[in-house]
Amino acid sequence: MTERAHAEGHAEEHAGTWSGSWVAERLGVALTGDEALTGLLGLALRRNPKRAHLLVSNVLGKHVPQSPSVVHGHGVALGRRVRDLLGAEAAARAVVLGYAETATGLGHSVADGLDSAPYLHSTRRPVATVARAGGFEESHSHATSHLLLPEDPALLAGDGPLVLVDDEFSTGNTVLNTVRALHERYPRKRYVVVALVDMRSPADAGRLDDFAREIGARVDLVTTASGTVQLPPGVLEKGQELVARHETAAAEATTEPTTAPATGPAGRVPVAAPSGTVRRVELLWPHDVPDGGRHGFTPAHRARLEAALPAMAARIAEALPADARRVLVLGFEELMYAPLRLAQALEQTVRGDVAVRYSTTTRSPVLAVDDPGYAIRTRLVFPAHDDPADGPGERYAYNVAGAGFDAVVAVVDSAADTPALHAPDGLTARLAAHVPHVLLAVVPSYVPRSPHAPERPSMLPEPLRGPDFSSYAPDEVGWLLQDLSDVTLEAPTEEREEAIQSGGAHYAESLPVEYQPSEQYQQLFHAALTTSAARLARAVGAVTEIVLAERSPRPVLVSLARAGTPVGVLMRRWAQFRHGLDLPHYAVSIVRGRGIDANALRWLAEHHDPADVVFVDGWTGKGAITRELAAALRAFEDSDGVTGFDPEIAVLADPGSCVRTYGTRDDFLIPSACLNSTVSGLISRTVLRADLVGPHDFHGAKFYRELAGADLSPAFLDAVSACFPEVTEAVDAQAKDLLSADRAPTWEGWAAVERISEEYGIHDVNLVKPGVGETTRVMLRRVPWKVLARAGAGADLDHVRLLAEQRGVPVEEVADLPYTCVGLIHPQYTRGATGADGKAVTL
Repeated sequence: MTERAHAEGHAEEHAGTWSGSWVAERLGVALTGDEALTGLLGLALRRNPKRAHLLVSNVLGKHVPQSPSVVHGHGVALGRRVRDLLGAEAAARAVVLGYAETATGLGHSVADGLDSAPYLHSTRRPVATVARAGGFEESHSHATSHLLLPEDPALLAGDGPLVLVDDEFSTGNTVLNTVRALHERYPRKRYVVVALVDMRSPADAGRLDDFAREIGARVDLVTTASGTVQLPPGVLEKGQELVARHETAAAEATTEPTTAPATGPAGRVPVAAPSGTVRRVELLWPHDVPDGGRHGFTPAHRARLEAALPAMAARIAEALPADARRVLVLGFEELMYAPLRLAQALEQTVRGDVAVRYSTTTRSPVLAVDDPGYAIRTRLVFPAHDDPADGPGERYAYNVAGAGFDAVVAVVDSAADTPALHAPDGLTARLAAHVPHVLLAVVPSYVPRSPHAPERPSMLPEPLRGPDFSSYAPDEVGWLLQDLSDVTLEAPTEEREEAIQSGGAHYAESLPVEYQPSEQYQQLFHAALTTSAARLARAVGAVTEIVLAERSPRPVLVSLARAGTPVGVLMRRWAQFRHGLDLPHYAVSIVRGRGIDANALRWLAEHHDPADVVFVDGWTGKGAITRELAAALRAFEDSDGVTGFDPEIAVLADPGSCVRTYGTRDDFLIPSACLNSTVSGLISRTVLRADLVGPHDFHGAKFYRELAGADLSPAFLDAVSACFPEVTEAVDAQAKDLLSADRAPTWEGWAAVERISEEYGIHDVNLVKPGVGETTRVMLRRVPWKVLARAGAGADLDHVRLLAEQRGVPVEEVADLPYTCVGLIHPQYTRGATGADGKAVTL
């Protein structure tokens, strides 16, 4: 039985069963009070010397997957009630404080309901650059120390109301500890305590009023429902014995690898061999929006996040499998609000028959019992993966396994995107063992700048130029990059491929070892250049004429490093040759899944009119970079407020029919695709890695000075430029025809790639690289599986056939292929793996 069928069968069989009945029947625990209580709460047991039972909220989004609209809606509704209680004037001066880890998202949602209130939540993650503004203890918790670390110390120092938000108000100890600690440092006249449920005992009911009189302030309480938990004598000992008995039974259950969704006798999910896929999805999170309220979250942050949510949700929706019907967005411990809002936006983006649910991982150890009358049905266990200050330990995801999810979107912050996350026993592997598709979305961890750190420089560094960086002449191109030539970044191709496809690394975090062409391969390059130089010159001239006619009479050429850089240099040379123009030309980094270098855009906006900028690339494949650039520019406009950059790329060849500005749509060999740095000014592919590229740095690249003896960059440019005089008339005619033609993109290439991906059992368009240029890149940089060649393709594929022979890669001729060739990257590559057809690949 599949996990979806398993979950749906349980839902039908046990609809209406209260998820607290199992504990109530065995321990005599009862909930009394408002009728809504049993809908809001279930019961579970935990190993805790102070409290055996656990109230499990059905609307908090922590342990029980729930609709994100329901979760956010409960918090917003509470915030509206607080606003009404305080009145407009006092509400405008209020500050909201939430509790880690369970109520961080709830507190943030309450702040949303108040509209204009800044938000802060306590944290268990110390940050060296931020001074403590306070701290307190949560006496009944398994991890008691809370820190208050606002970036702006004045956040807690005002005299407006302080709104304290927790998921439940039970003894009142946590709130009293907080208010007492804060009132000593920042006294104020009014506090409001907010909780989903008020579960105080009669003995505790009067403590809040007594405390308010003691400190001389007003303390109000706002909750969704109220009641009490009735605990019979000896319940703690009886509960501990029950937990021990069931955990012993769970430990004795099988832990052999399995793909079945079944659970052990105590709801413990057996260790399963990962069978689902794990892929990253890049959010393009706004750079000036914190990941949450750990250091403060202002109304301005909220407005910028709201503006960015639809585009981020669209990226997630696009990455989901087409047949997904149940999707879980899984947050991470204190990181609750960002995943919640992403889930809510996704819920509004996907079609109506897709159910989106939201929950988060947790530190809290809870017994799992696979019974419909128990709130925690299953438990996934994995090691902490954010290097916690209190040391390593287990972490948990509840009610995920066996719940019938077709896909899980795991959202973590970058501090938690560590090797432990991707380890064989890590969270992603645990999820992949029970869910067919796992997407990993990483939100950048916000760490406030040290008060002694310098402000962001008012001027970014000037572009790098040859001969100090690249073998191009200094006026040919300025590189908006930082020089990482002294850093070891290269890794063996097979090792990189395994890391990339496992989700453990992004392709831009390392470099492939530079391919050193054989003498035979170099002969092919020179033969191809001799044959195609005039054809290249015509395409260069045509695309430049279209740019001058349609985009700007004095464009600023900005090539996408590095394949676009030789093309940008040639376009600049054509403008000089034909029109006497001396056009500015820069090279910037764009990374699939990470977007374009925002600091490079800032530099360009400071020095040129964005409307004059024309982005240049060599060719289109399926159009992934075209889409990446458009999305990145939208995000940049939202984050920086800079408008005018045109996302339309100008390319020599557009075989994928992805752009309007091109020299030709033929898929032919552009010789610069045959080589790597030795035809691109000795510059590596660009690098984006957090430990090397800071928030105010350009992306990086290396200058391979040691390869100067093999450099063919000047020879390539000169061979094409030498043909300019002989192709002038042909260029004029070709440009005239193109300017009058219908050049609207049809995206035929993307459709072809999707078809090939399915026909060959790959199911990932990122592993299908169409066109001569992209196929060549596969052969030089990745682990190729096979090459599809259009039947009858001629000399344009000689170098591809040679590389295929050298690497033992089969070349399969295909009739009616829309491209001259298509390179297929090895699907689900691990060293010694098999392809999608089950045959071993020998490299």
